Amino acid sequence: MAAKLVQHLATGRRKTATARVFLRPGKGQITVNHRPFDNYFANESARAYVRQPLLATEMADRFDVLILADGGGVTGQAGAARMGIARALIEFNTELRGKLKQLGFLTRDAREHERKKYGQKGARKRFQFSKR
Repeated sequence: MAAKLVQHLATGRRKTATARVFLRPGKGQITVNHRPFDNYFANESARAYVRQPLLATEMADRFDVLILADGGGVTGQAGAARMGIARALIEFNTELRGKLKQLGFLTRDAREHERKKYGQKGARKRFQFSKR
């Protein structure tokens, strides 16, 4: 009989991006869409953003993290991954909730892209008004 895989699953969202996060016992390796973490998130700020919940709870070397990100861009996916990791850590240990909530990792950023309106140049910008 095969050994049961112990993992903690959570979902994070930001803008139009969604990230499913799987926390598995391991040595701290992070994989995004079956690619190495450093290859997927090219800029250091996005990588630091994703690692924040793990570093805040001092769990960075206890779990291997598998992230399946979809939709949006690099920033949105990094934000979704951060929220997913925080939620998965709470599933692992509910006592971490207070610290993660205080740091703002559990708050869904509700800001979305505003759509372009018809008869206008953009969402807010108008065509130049001509009096004569």
